[in-house]
Amino acid sequence: MPVPNSDMVQVKSIDIFTPIIDEPEITGEIAACNVTNDIFAMNVPEVSGMLIFLAINKDTPMLIAEGILKGIRTFMEQKINSKVVGGHTIYNEWPLIGGEASGFVDKNNLIKKYGVKLGDKILLTKPIGLQAIMAAYRLQKDSPDLLEEFSSNELNNSIKLAIDLMTTSNQGVVKTIYTYDNFSFIHAMTDVTGFGLAGSLKEMLQNSGLSAIIETIPSINLSKNLSEELGYAFDGCLCSETAGGMLLAIDPSKVEDFSNALSSNGISNWTVGTIDSKEAELVRISDKVKQIEITKI
Repeated sequence: MPVPNSDMVQVKSIDIFTPIIDEPEITGEIAACNVTNDIFAMNVPEVSGMLIFLAINKDTPMLIAEGILKGIRTFMEQKINSKVVGGHTIYNEWPLIGGEASGFVDKNNLIKKYGVKLGDKILLTKPIGLQAIMAAYRLQKDSPDLLEEFSSNELNNSIKLAIDLMTTSNQGVVKTIYTYDNFSFIHAMTDVTGFGLAGSLKEMLQNSGLSAIIETIPSINLSKNLSEELGYAFDGCLCSETAGGMLLAIDPSKVEDFSNALSSNGISNWTVGTIDSKEAELVRISDKVKQIEITKI
């Protein structure tokens, strides 16, 4: 939305999902991170505010609703220096959490989801595997016998890592981008969402006539084995992610420099693939794909 008499535009996004963890405040933080990441994915440096949407069952204890709202406020105020500006609550049989976030950016600084170029390197800033790990979180409580072959200590460490990832904003990636006077070497950018790594990458390829090959898969420790056990599409990189990392198509001559800049700001990152021209909008996994299991960030 253009701001009259200026080069600024207002960017808005809305996102709603069902809770994947029992702790109310953590649920609120995840929701706020998930909603605001959509704004950062367009290279907007600051989120001006968030409108909360909360749907709860009439029997939901008020402490749970209050905990969710507290978690959202904590994330907004303490992690991205923003604020909650309002919202709406309804009764619903199934809980739904999310809202709308907005921000302002110079139209010339927007980085769109599309625009990949032949030879671009694909950079990812968070490991994948959240769906399988959070399924294990639920199974630990409901059907622990299904996880007997997995180390309880390793599972708990991976669950903690997953929660840390889902409550870590992608704003740091944007702040790193703005340390460059000229960041035209970043040709396209999006965040990894429910479509998974491959699905999000496929979105970046739309109308480009180009394809992509995934050559490295950084994943949360145990997520690959859990996915095989539970039937998730890990091998195709199609497992759903929540508040996933940023996915960037970068000129190959600048990828090492930008990767180092991210690392110097404490942001993990991996070069996971390449844009090529095998078949329009095809995303494929290399026969020699490198698997990296991540135990901490």
